[in-house]
Amino acid sequence: MTTLPLTTCQKDAPLPATSPTPASKAPHTYLALGDSYTIGESVPKTAQWGRQLTDLLRQQGVAVAAPVTIARTGWTTTELASAIQEADLAPRYDLVSLLIGVNDQYQGLPVSAYRAGFTELLQTSVRLAGGDPARVLVLSIPDWGATPFAEGRDRQLIAREIDAFNAVAKEETEKAGIAFLDITPLTRTYGNDAAYLAEDNLHYSGNMHREWALLALPLAQKIVA
Repeated sequence: MTTLPLTTCQKDAPLPATSPTPASKAPHTYLALGDSYTIGESVPKTAQWGRQLTDLLRQQGVAVAAPVTIARTGWTTTELASAIQEADLAPRYDLVSLLIGVNDQYQGLPVSAYRAGFTELLQTSVRLAGGDPARVLVLSIPDWGATPFAEGRDRQLIAREIDAFNAVAKEETEKAGIAFLDITPLTRTYGNDAAYLAEDNLHYSGNMHREWALLALPLAQKIVA
C-alpha cells in the first residue's frame, strides 16, 4: 500500500470551495380519521382511498408518506374520539382527513348528538393539523341505503337521514373554515354497481375509493403545496 506524503495537504492551505448539499425534504405527513370507509372494509389496504390519494399525489411529484390511519368498522363519532385520545400520534400532520357519521345514523343516534361529537372531532383535527384548518379535509357520509345491503329497508328514509347528517357536517365544517368534499352523489350513482361494491354488498370496492381519491386530489394538492 502506498502512503501519501503529509505535505500534500499543507496546514495553511485554503480548503476547496464546495456547494452545500441540500437536505432531502421530508415527505408530507397525512393522518386519516374515520370508520369503515376510511379503513377500506373488505378491500386491500392499498385500495383505501387515503392510500390511493397518496399514490396520486406522488404521481404529481408531491412527496407524501403513507397515511397514518385511525379508523375501524362500526365506529361512531364518540368511538373515534376515544381512539384518537388513546393513539400515539405525532403532535402535527400536514394533512388530516375526516370521514365519520354513518354509524351514528345507522344506530339511530340523534342528529344533535352527532353535531356535538362531530364538532369536537373537527376541533381535534385542526389541533392535529398544527392549528391550521386549511390543512383539514372533511368528506361527506356515503349513502349505504343505495347498496344491495339495504334491500327491504326504507331507502328513502335512509337517504333523508344521511342528508340531514351531511347537512350538519357541511355546516360545521364550513363554519370552522375547513374544506368539505361531497362524495355522497357518487355513492348514490354507483351504489348498485357491482364494480364499485365490495363483496359484502355494503362497503365499496377499490374503484369507488379511487373516485373519492380523485375528487380529493385537487384539495389535497393545495393543502400540501
